[in-house]
Amino acid sequence: MEYLLPPRGLLTTKLAALNCGVQPATIRDWVRRGILAPCGGTPKRPVYRLADVEAARSAAKPTRNGQRGVNAA
Repeated sequence: MEYLLPPRGLLTTKLAALNCGVQPATIRDWVRRGILAPCGGTPKRPVYRLADVEAARSAAKPTRNGQRGVNAA
């Protein structure tokens, strides 16, 4: 069951995405890439610390060759 209101200082995937201005799939991608780690919840319904989400949002993201980005021609 997903939290209607998670404990103070914690965010669900959906709330973390809203906080960062990205899609929930981006949050899951950050977890897969090691940029963000869940601090609890369940494997299907993880929760994240607000401070960790803020740090992940401003972290430099590794890119793959051929990936479109700011420096793409």
